[in-house]
Amino acid sequence: MPFNRRSMFRAGAAATALALSTPHIMTRAAFAAAPPRPEVTNSGFHRFMLGEFEITVILDGMRTFEGPHPTFGADRNAGEVQSLMEANFLPSDRMVGQFNPVLVNTGADLILFDTGNGPEGREVGTGQLASRIAASGYSLSDVTIVAISHLHADHINGLMEGDRPTFGKARYVVGQAEWDFWTTADVSRMPAAMHATAIQRKVLPLREKMTFIGGDVSITPGVTSMAAAGHTPGHMAFLLESAGRKLLLTGDTANHFVASLQKPDWEVSFDMDKGAAASSRRRIFDMLASEKIPFIGYHMPHPSAGYVEPLEAGFRFVPVSYQFLI
Repeated sequence: MPFNRRSMFRAGAAATALALSTPHIMTRAAFAAAPPRPEVTNSGFHRFMLGEFEITVILDGMRTFEGPHPTFGADRNAGEVQSLMEANFLPSDRMVGQFNPVLVNTGADLILFDTGNGPEGREVGTGQLASRIAASGYSLSDVTIVAISHLHADHINGLMEGDRPTFGKARYVVGQAEWDFWTTADVSRMPAAMHATAIQRKVLPLREKMTFIGGDVSITPGVTSMAAAGHTPGHMAFLLESAGRKLLLTGDTANHFVASLQKPDWEVSFDMDKGAAASSRRRIFDMLASEKIPFIGYHMPHPSAGYVEPLEAGFRFVPVSYQFLI
């Protein structure tokens, strides 16, 4: 049968007429052919280059919580927090917590920053770090350094699988002030006692492989610690520098991309020294905003990398797009 432009247009018009005359049939057929698959998730990691460093942000998982108030803005009335959420297109009665450890390949070391919720989190959808490291192309034995921002359970529970170290060939870097507090203070009566239990089970068995540091210490070329106390007594951030580019891993300096950044002075229930935590937030995010340095926050929305810009008395989170791709 000869083919020409006129016959092509006639065929197209006939197909369009048929589609318009049977929309419900076609819609039902499409749904029948492709049922929803809620059990299928994405790879759970995001990778980019920072100079010569390869950065992999790994989503350990997500959980839904009540809030943000009074977890965030505990010193404010609920209506003020609700208004802030609504102004940022967020629900005011529920929030999603995300947990984002970071894997950095410097060429000489494969460094893991924080370890997620571990096996204790798997019943509630977190604790996916080990499987997602494997999905990203690395094995657990490839990790040579594990650096811990602070010793809260959601950052250290992934250190052990049962009674065995998860990262069998790694050495560990922990803040000296953080270690001193949790191993000498009487934490049994604190709301944070759950963290002390995790330290007993997950951290103390690794004591002989640990190096204890303060701020402004190079743990490997291009990776420097930064004091950021307040969330915990020895909380630290880590500055990455490669080929003239910088990125700050802020840990839990800010725990909510709206409440903690737009209102850095608002109290956060997780912060052990609320005044010091607010001071660290202001100091660190002032620096990031003025120097236009990107950051990765452990609880920022995955892939949790972005910039901050000044906004009224605080900062606005600006997620990355293609900045690291070119």
